[in-house]
Amino acid sequence: MLMPKRVKRRRVFRGRMKGTAHRGNSVTYGDYGLVALDPAWVTSNQIEAARVAMTRYIKRGGQVWTKIFPDKPVTEKPAETRMGSGKGSPEYWVAVVKPGRVMFEIAGVDDSTAREALRLAMHKLPLKCKIVKKTEEKGE
Repeated sequence: MLMPKRVKRRRVFRGRMKGTAHRGNSVTYGDYGLVALDPAWVTSNQIEAARVAMTRYIKRGGQVWTKIFPDKPVTEKPAETRMGSGKGSPEYWVAVVKPGRVMFEIAGVDDSTAREALRLAMHKLPLKCKIVKKTEEKGE
């Protein structure tokens, strides 16, 4: 499961997911990419599930890049706890994903295999996505 080795602040504000991604919005390493169409928090478990689904389908051929990292802690208070008494403890980590962000890239496999692997990964994620190719991605 992905998480930072160390962080400056143990608990952070929730923040807003306004606007589109200005960084990480182009396919750089691979030939095909999975682009987010909605804003969402993607947990480390969801990232790992998508990665496993892709690598299993391509049978460890080709190469997969994960371009998002869960660096935001999400806190939860215990069940049946009264209001007040401070903020809860960090329970899991999320990556803040904005529309236009390329989350995964894949290379070294043929067109149909890459598209199917990314489609399987898409089903593991909590947001709408689309598959883009490196050449056609430049025009968007």
